[in-house]
Amino acid sequence: MATTPGREAPAVDVLVDGLLAAIAQQLDAPLPARLREAFHRVDRQRFLPDRMWLRDGSGGYEPVDRATEPDRWTTAAYSDEPLVTRFTDGLPSSSASMPSMVARMLLLAGLPERPAGQKTAGTRVLELGAGTGYNAGLLCVLVGDGRVTTVELDPVLAAEAQENLKATGFAPTVVMGDAADCRPPGDAYDVVLATFSVDRIPPAWLTQVRPGGRTVTPWTSAWCTYGTLALTAHQHGRAEGRFHSFASFMRMARPDTVRPGPAPEPTAHESGVGGAVRSSTTLSPWTVAGGDLDTEFHVGLTVPGTSFAWDTSGEHAPTRLQVADTTGSWATVDHDGRTSAAFTVAQAGPRRLWDEITAAHAGWERLGRPGVDRYGLTITGHATTAWVDSPATAVAAL
Repeated sequence: MATTPGREAPAVDVLVDGLLAAIAQQLDAPLPARLREAFHRVDRQRFLPDRMWLRDGSGGYEPVDRATEPDRWTTAAYSDEPLVTRFTDGLPSSSASMPSMVARMLLLAGLPERPAGQKTAGTRVLELGAGTGYNAGLLCVLVGDGRVTTVELDPVLAAEAQENLKATGFAPTVVMGDAADCRPPGDAYDVVLATFSVDRIPPAWLTQVRPGGRTVTPWTSAWCTYGTLALTAHQHGRAEGRFHSFASFMRMARPDTVRPGPAPEPTAHESGVGGAVRSSTTLSPWTVAGGDLDTEFHVGLTVPGTSFAWDTSGEHAPTRLQVADTTGSWATVDHDGRTSAAFTVAQAGPRRLWDEITAAHAGWERLGRPGVDRYGLTITGHATTAWVDSPATAVAAL
């Protein structure tokens, strides 16, 4: 096993055993022997920068430096926590994923098929988003270096991943390119594995996986970043699979990804084109945007392109939910600061967003308040349909 200079292998093994115990607690079961072997052979700390950022418990991040806080840095490296490895324009832009999330995705991909000590014969894997290279290292252990291709859009990250992999004795193919439209040469892959979240499956991905192969990707919508989709490819570009209730990954950069700023100030009782219309609602804004991931997942699927932000500044109301989309439509839902069964709504633009959200929530209630695990996706040609329980119960066309 590769080790950091000056650190004895047994000490690293103890740290990895602790990490594996934390992963087993998250998964309610120990990992298969094949995956445990991979976690031992790929030393996570060798893929991490000397400075990284940890969650501070208040929605922000605080740095930890290897040089000044070596023990804290090492503890973080072997914790079952996501670690931000890069900031861009003040926002996290690259991270080392939570190891239990990594393990869940590898299990969904069906990679630990062989006993410990044997590679998964014949399996070719395309990883989208190399990041630090750590996940690619795990894949190399599971299927062999020559059967792993990893794609990274950022040239600096691609170079760092390749350097990390080479330093730890792994040699997958590292390609710099756009993961949304990357078509590496060679035969179709058995597994396509994304390390970022998407709100639709790029068509190029479906051409990369053989019939019977798997595509595993974290999921997002403008409303909610949550869930992991595991698709099985069929003939003629058709694919179908289910969502799983874990994962919250950084989003793949998309040109139409817009988060709302403050919504325009509504004017009273205007009903002309583009004017704000005021009303009231008994649907609490916290019901659809207060952290219930099952509800938010459904709203994200069924009210496409719509995002929200909370305004607690008190400038307009004690608490305001701001809703917006990319067409210029917006809505605000105000709470007066007192216990109330009704909330004030203002809406404007081509869409009546709060009306759509209210209808979506009512639909979710009629379906029996399904959790994320009851949802699935079918792709046929250019059509993508989301459903609950079976394709017969379609809930959205994406």
